Amino acid sequence: MAKRFLLLLSLFSALLLAVTVTESEAYTTTTPTPFQGYKPEKFTHLHFYFHDVISGDKPTAIRVAEAPGTNSSAIKFGVIMIADDPLTEGPDPSSKEIGRAQGMYASTDLKDLIFTMVFNLAFTEGQFKGSTLSMYGRNAIMSKVREMPIIGGTGCFRFARGYAQAKTYKLVGQDAVVEYNVFIWH
Repeated sequence: MAKRFLLLLSLFSALLLAVTVTESEAYTTTTPTPFQGYKPEKFTHLHFYFHDVISGDKPTAIRVAEAPGTNSSAIKFGVIMIADDPLTEGPDPSSKEIGRAQGMYASTDLKDLIFTMVFNLAFTEGQFKGSTLSMYGRNAIMSKVREMPIIGGTGCFRFARGYAQAKTYKLVGQDAVVEYNVFIWH
């Protein structure tokens, strides 16, 4: 009796497995064009200015966290800032705003003033209105020119990859105007 039960259980399990396998969808599919209207491998160069304002009554970046030793550290190791910084066509804060840099940066080096940047560059005007680029990387802010990777995007920048070069244009206290040249394949 026990042998019959085991035989029936084995047959039922095999039948169930066969039905499950034949009704499963494929794990992956390959399509020639993943999105309607997508034309891969376009190259774009963007040039704009990033305004990081920490002082005054209308800051665009605020400190949200810090390590216990942050205030005693010359480089502010452990500080985390959240930002919604304007991106403009020119270096003057009153020049035309083309988007916002929304994200965070943190002081992540024990010896030097270096930030880890995590930003969405959200474009609000012009040809790329409604599109975003994702920038994530190391920013050694005391270097003349810094390079950070572009790791993705949305809208016109789907499948974006490339890099951003940052160069400090002006620094007044802790407020900075940074010139960006962004080079992307999308």
